[in-house]
Amino acid sequence: MRAADADRQQIADQLKAALDEGRLSLHEYDDRVGAAYAARTYAELMVIVQDLPRPGLSNSEVAAQKRRADRRLPTALIVLWTIWGALAAVNVVIYALVAVTAGLVYPWPIWLLVPGAALGAVTVGVQVIRNQTRN
Repeated sequence: MRAADADRQQIADQLKAALDEGRLSLHEYDDRVGAAYAARTYAELMVIVQDLPRPGLSNSEVAAQKRRADRRLPTALIVLWTIWGALAAVNVVIYALVAVTAGLVYPWPIWLLVPGAALGAVTVGVQVIRNQTRN
């Protein structure tokens, strides 16, 4: 999509804040502001500021955001864990109801530990691989 003058001005303001915080040198600021006013699309504007944090963030806040992003599971794993948890909860509740009404029965919900262990192994593997590729 094409960028408007207000979008270019917003990027220029973000660059000014980065200059004021000492994140950019004066020469780099000049280069980026020139590129911002020459940009035609949003994609061109986003490239100019992609390596800058939001204005006003300290180093510790930026580092904390990076650590949170590094620890976050991929969306697919979050969905799989949610499904597994819901199924496990339903099975345990049904087992409890059957055990209360019909007496003690075979503890079949224990079999849910097998896919849970497999999902746990995949989760650990994904996190190890993600950490290796980042370092």
